[in-house]
Amino acid sequence: MKLLVIGDTHGKLNKLRDIWPKLTDIDLIAHTGDHFSDAIKAEEELGVPVIAVGGNCDGSGPDMEIIDTEYGNILLTHGHREGVKYDLNGLYYRALENDCKAVFFGHTHCSLITENNGIYFVNPGSLTLPRDNKSGSYAIVRTAENSFDANIVYYDTIMGDRRRSPSGRLKSILNYSDRF
Repeated sequence: MKLLVIGDTHGKLNKLRDIWPKLTDIDLIAHTGDHFSDAIKAEEELGVPVIAVGGNCDGSGPDMEIIDTEYGNILLTHGHREGVKYDLNGLYYRALENDCKAVFFGHTHCSLITENNGIYFVNPGSLTLPRDNKSGSYAIVRTAENSFDANIVYYDTIMGDRRRSPSGRLKSILNYSDRF
């Protein structure tokens, strides 16, 4: 299964519309919250199923969802209720409680992929309001029965503007070659 993970779009879908033609074979979009209505618009416009949660700026939407994949369950949440600006312990225990092997979350607007005791944590950052001195980001996740592969992709890299890329050309080539 190939998933596009986005979040913290805050009512601005232009960058999603920019990157969409460059993506292939997306089975599902996971939206980590803050503007739940963006997930509804994305599903209508792009024609791909979207699973979404509400964030701290939303008045609606569930606070968590479970995505069933061949790899195992993935917890989808915004993260503000689990205190993700401080540490990932709240997410870790919520994943264990829900028999999840991975977690997609947002709230910080900073991209992250890490693993702790066999549980993967993926924060796609924010395409529209990044807080990590990047041009905006999202994640591409591929799952298989015994495989979980997650990559952060930066907007300026996929759009071809390497002049602004803070990660450098060599790192960009190594991280993004043939992965999306």
